[in-house]
Amino acid sequence: MLNVIQLLPDSIANQIAAGEVVQRPASVVKELLENSVDAHAKSIQVIIREAGRNLIQIVDDGAGMTETDARMSFERHATSKIRTSDDLFRIRTMGFRGEALASIAAVAQIEMRTRRAEEELGTLIRIEGSDIKAQESISCLPGTNLLIKNLFFNVPARRNFLKSNSVEMRHIIDEFQRVALANPEVAFSLFHNDQEIYNLPAGKLSRRIIDMFGKNYREQLNHCDEQTPYVTVHGYIGKPESAKKARNEQFFFVNNRFIKHNYLHHAVVGAYEGTLPEGSHPFYVLFIEIDPSHIDINIHPTKTEIKFDDERSVYAIMMAAVRKAVGVYNLSPSLDFDSDVNFLSGGRGNSTTKQSGADSRPDPKPITASWATGASAASSAPAADRPSLRNDRMDSEAGKGFDMPRPPKPAVPAKPSVNNWQALFEGVASTDQPAQEPKKAEETSDWLGANRSPSPTLSAPAVEGESVTLGSRVNQLKDTVDAAEPITQAIIDEDSIVQVQNRYLVAPVKSGMLVIDQRRAYERILYDQFHASLTTRNGASQQLLFPKTVTLSPVDFQLATELRTELTNLGFEFDELGQNTFIIRGVPTLTMGENEEELFANLLAQLRADTGRLKLDRAESLARSLARRSSMRHVARLTTTERKALIDQLFASTNPSYTPTGDVVTIVLTLDKIAGLFR
Repeated sequence: MLNVIQLLPDSIANQIAAGEVVQRPASVVKELLENSVDAHAKSIQVIIREAGRNLIQIVDDGAGMTETDARMSFERHATSKIRTSDDLFRIRTMGFRGEALASIAAVAQIEMRTRRAEEELGTLIRIEGSDIKAQESISCLPGTNLLIKNLFFNVPARRNFLKSNSVEMRHIIDEFQRVALANPEVAFSLFHNDQEIYNLPAGKLSRRIIDMFGKNYREQLNHCDEQTPYVTVHGYIGKPESAKKARNEQFFFVNNRFIKHNYLHHAVVGAYEGTLPEGSHPFYVLFIEIDPSHIDINIHPTKTEIKFDDERSVYAIMMAAVRKAVGVYNLSPSLDFDSDVNFLSGGRGNSTTKQSGADSRPDPKPITASWATGASAASSAPAADRPSLRNDRMDSEAGKGFDMPRPPKPAVPAKPSVNNWQALFEGVASTDQPAQEPKKAEETSDWLGANRSPSPTLSAPAVEGESVTLGSRVNQLKDTVDAAEPITQAIIDEDSIVQVQNRYLVAPVKSGMLVIDQRRAYERILYDQFHASLTTRNGASQQLLFPKTVTLSPVDFQLATELRTELTNLGFEFDELGQNTFIIRGVPTLTMGENEEELFANLLAQLRADTGRLKLDRAESLARSLARRSSMRHVARLTTTERKALIDQLFASTNPSYTPTGDVVTIVLTLDKIAGLFR
C-alpha cells in the first residue's frame, strides 16, 4: 500500500498560515506597523493605493536589519523576540508571531529595503509568492522600507472576497488609529492615493487624541489614573454629554496592545451610571499595565482578545478608576453618605445636632406613608413628626407616567384633590350611596360589591383619580370583532390609546391589550419612507436658512464622499469645504428639528458601525442607519391625535411587528396572560 501522508511544501504552508494572519489589507498594515514600533522607530509613514489592493508601503527610521536578518525575517517561525518557552509569558512586544512576513510574502509581491545606521550599505530583497527573486546590496536610508504590491495576486478567490475600497480603507484607518494611539511618542502619517489623511506629530497622549479625532475633543477629555500593586490604569475618558450612539470610539490597551473586551467595557459604562443618555457610549482611551504572566494573549490569531487570570479584580479596579475620574470632575451627582435613607431620626428635616451616646439619641422612626395616617392626626402632630410629603409627590408623579386621555368632566361639585390610593375607590363607593350618609361596617367590608353590577353613572368619574381604571375599555369593543382577527387601526378607538412614560402606547383590543414600543414604531415608519426615497431618488430636502459647517474624522469624511449620491437622494445637500469639512445646506424634511451637525456626523458613525457588522447594500444600510438615528428623538409626549396617527402609519407599513433590524415593535398581552400575572 502506498503512503499517502506527506509534508506540505513551504509555499502552500505559508499560504495556509496567511489565511489566518492576512485576512485583508488592514491585517498587513497592522503587522508591519507593529514591527516598525518594535524596531524603535521615531517616525512611521504609511502609503496606501486603492485601499491596499495595489500598494501598501511602510517607511520607518527604526533599527533596520543586517543582510542575514533581512533574509531570515521571511522564514516561518523566525523571530528575534522569543528564545525560550518562558518568554511566551513575558511578551511585551507587538509582532512576535514569527509568521507575519512569511505569510504576507506568500500572497503578495514584496520589496524590502533595510539598513542599520552604523552600516554604509543596506539590503534589497524581492519576493513573489514565497519565491525569492532578488537579493542585493543597495544604498538607502537607515531603517526599513517595505512595499507590499498586488495583495492576493496568486490567490484570486481571496481577492474577490475583499469589500469595496471604502470599506477596506476604513479597516486600515482603524488599525492605524489603534497603533498611533498606543504610541503617542512616535510620529505617524497616512496617505491614500496621494492624499494626506493623517499627519500626527510625536507628543503626549492628549495631543494625539486631539490631532486624531478633532479639536472638539479638547474640552471633553478627563484624565483617569489609578495605580495598584496588581494593575495600573491610566488614560482619558470623555464627558457624558459627548457620548455618541455608535460604539466606535472606545479603546482598551493592555501593555500597549489594543484589545476588545466587553467585560471591561461593561465596567466603564457602569461607572457612568446615571449620567449617560440611554443607548449612548462614552469615549475612552484607557491603558492597562499588568504583569504579562497574569494574561494570556494567544487565544486569538489577531491578539485582540486576551484573558486575565483574575478578571474580577481588573473589572473592579477599572470601574473604580473611571468612577473616580467621573467624581473628580463632578460629572455625576454627589451622594450624601452621612444621611440615613431608611429611617428618620426625630422626623425629616430635623437639623438638630447629634447627641453623644446611643441612649440619648431618639428612636428612629420609619417613614410613614401619607395614606397611613388621618388628616386630623397629621395636622395635630408636631412639625418634626409629620409624615413626609415625599410620598405625596411620588403618588402624583406616578400618575404622570400614565398619560391617559380623559373624557370631559361632568358638572359636579368640585372635590378636594386627594393624592393617595384611597381616592381611587371613593367614586366607586359613592355612585350607589350618597357620600354624606354614614356606612356601616358590614357594608364597607364589601366595597367592591357596588361595582359588580353595571351602573350607567360609572362612565362619568366623580373624582380625578378614577380615570386610572384600565379594564373598562376592553368591554366597549364591538362583539362582532373576532379575537383572532389581525390587529388593524380600524379596531382601535382613538380615545382608548394610553401613553406610558413617553415610551410605550397601550390600547385595548378584543383579545387583550396591545403594547407598542413608540421609538421602534417610528424606526419602522421612517425606514420605509427613507428606503422609498432612495429607491425613487426623490427625497424631499429642507433648505437651511443658515448653512451649518461640520468637521468629520477622515474615515467619516471619506465615507460621506463615497455616499454623496445616496445622501443626496435622501435629501441631504452638502459641499466640501476644506480638509475633512463639509458645509450642510439642506437636510431631509423628515429630520427637521434635529441638530444638523450631529445628525450628519452621527449618521455616518452609525452607518460605519452597521456596514462593518452587516452585509447590506448601500441603500439598505443608509435607510436603516438614518431611521435608527432619527427615531431617537421621538421618545416624547404625544397628543391623542398623534398617537392614533402613529398607529395608523405603523400598520400601514411593510412590517408593523418588527423593526428593520428584527426588534419587536408590537406585542399583545392576552387576557389569559394578564390574568396569569395576578396568580
